[in-house]
Amino acid sequence: MDLTKIKDPEFLKNYSNEDLEDLAKDIREFLISKLSVTGGHLGPNLGVVELSLKLHQLFESPKDKFLWDVGHQAYVHKILTGRADQFDTLRQYKGLCGFPKRSESMHDVWETGHSSTSLSGAMGMAVARDLKGTDENVVAIIGDGALTGGMALEALNHIGHEQTDLIVVLNDNEMSIAPNVGALHNMLGRMRTAGKYQKAKEELEMLIKRIPAFGGRLAATAERVKDSLKYLLVSGMFFEEMGFTYLGPVDGHDLEDLHENMKYAKKTKGPVLVHVITKKGKGYEPAELDAKGTWHGLGPYKMESGEVVKKPGPPGYSAVFANTLKKVARQDKRVVGITAAMPGGTKLDDFAKEFPDRMFDVGIAEQHATTMSAGLATQGLKPVFAVYSTFLQRGYDQLVHDVCRQNLNVFFAIDRSGLVGADGETHQGVFDISYLRHLPNMTIMMPKDENELQHLIYTAVTYDDGPIAIRYPRGNGYGVKMDQDLKQIPIGKWEVLKEGKDVTILTFGTMIPVAMDAAERLEAEGIQAEIVNARSIKPLDEEMLRELAMKNMPVVTLEEHALMGGFGSAVLEYFHDQHFHNMTVDRIGIPDHYIEHGSVSQLWEEIGLTPANVAERVINLVPRKRQRA
Repeated sequence: MDLTKIKDPEFLKNYSNEDLEDLAKDIREFLISKLSVTGGHLGPNLGVVELSLKLHQLFESPKDKFLWDVGHQAYVHKILTGRADQFDTLRQYKGLCGFPKRSESMHDVWETGHSSTSLSGAMGMAVARDLKGTDENVVAIIGDGALTGGMALEALNHIGHEQTDLIVVLNDNEMSIAPNVGALHNMLGRMRTAGKYQKAKEELEMLIKRIPAFGGRLAATAERVKDSLKYLLVSGMFFEEMGFTYLGPVDGHDLEDLHENMKYAKKTKGPVLVHVITKKGKGYEPAELDAKGTWHGLGPYKMESGEVVKKPGPPGYSAVFANTLKKVARQDKRVVGITAAMPGGTKLDDFAKEFPDRMFDVGIAEQHATTMSAGLATQGLKPVFAVYSTFLQRGYDQLVHDVCRQNLNVFFAIDRSGLVGADGETHQGVFDISYLRHLPNMTIMMPKDENELQHLIYTAVTYDDGPIAIRYPRGNGYGVKMDQDLKQIPIGKWEVLKEGKDVTILTFGTMIPVAMDAAERLEAEGIQAEIVNARSIKPLDEEMLRELAMKNMPVVTLEEHALMGGFGSAVLEYFHDQHFHNMTVDRIGIPDHYIEHGSVSQLWEEIGLTPANVAERVINLVPRKRQRA
């Protein structure tokens, strides 16, 4: 079937299961082919092909609401709702988003990118439906990994209490980005092997009905037997006790099994949980055999062999972080590594191999990870929580209340700081300075390259005056020479990279090459720009700022971060508070809107984080002094 001809899912109503099997094969071939070029979340989507087909066949999108938790398994949904012809642009600049996006289609009713939000959103939609008196179905599709998130459990608790009509599809593939951990994961494992809950439940009730009801005592005994046997025989009681009707386990690749259980769920009053067992990467052997999470989300690959296309280059920042941490941990037994279900992404999986007793994967639970780190720190250990910038947002109250308020020695290794590109709005790490720098006791730094990163890691581990955050970008370093011996970087001290007398550009991290390039352009205008590596974002180098004020030197701040509350704001605040009101300051950074997906270089161009724009902004501050021929 030519999938690009699909306009909406209505055509599925007349399809037999045999027709759907053929379509499922076409969809898998389409995804494997298209994503080999663009990259994307292949494994999760190959696993939900049949599930997506049955949902769209039995329900009426967009009247019925589908909420895809995390959203990286919504590619099949996008195909069935008329977007197959856009897959050549998947995750590309101005192209098809890799996650559900409300502005993209009326069938995308809930935007996601972080996990464990779908149940709360679904509860809100279901309550709104009931208040308005309409009759649409609300269906949340959540993975077994996302179900471990605290927010999902809070929502389960509330939904079960309110007994709201709502369907939860638990897509259980035994794995999120990395193999799942925790007691809930183990419980689901037991449920997978326990057999059909609903069938066992119905047979048990039939057996009880055959017991003659001779008086209240025997009837009461029968009920106690029924309850006891239910707990003994059926694992689905966990969700039943939460107030849900539990259906499953259901074979997520058996269309008849899906059909039967989804129809039952649709007509059942109150909250229903359909436990669907799927195979991540189904239909593509390299993805099916993946145990490391490589095929969860990846770049281009060779479709025939499954070989991932890797460009040679310098070591990645994440790898430098992890290797340095191992080096330090060999000497400092206080060091403990913590990740929230991202051991591979943060490269702490190698740390775990060497220090299995000092490494903890807490699952999708950033709040717990942050406060657990605080607890470790109270006992004299040095917890290192490696976390993506955009995911640390989820632990904000714990940062405020549990870490910073108690001034505990927790080291936050903030990966993916800055723009991350193809994953778009939900993953751009451009708010961490704003949500961290106003917290008392917090220290924030960022390296100019991979060599400085290793020294900052060492600095952070040996820093014992409160919480410290080292932020670093996604991707590879520059190939600079790596020092053999680690050293401490002075906190609160900046580094002059280029002398200049007309203007000072204060910048850090990924923007240093941009500033250096802009300085060369300014030379042609006769303007000598001083370039400063402002690697200590908090505290600022107040001594250098004071000297600039004394010289009345114009200042440009340049950051790959939101302007509001960012580094430039901190510099302005300093000049204001010290009564240097005559200072000329121009701030360049990310404007006050969410940045969509695309390559980082394209996004820089769009928002003006380019040498040409920086040079133009400086020229507007400093009178031209063109060199004469």
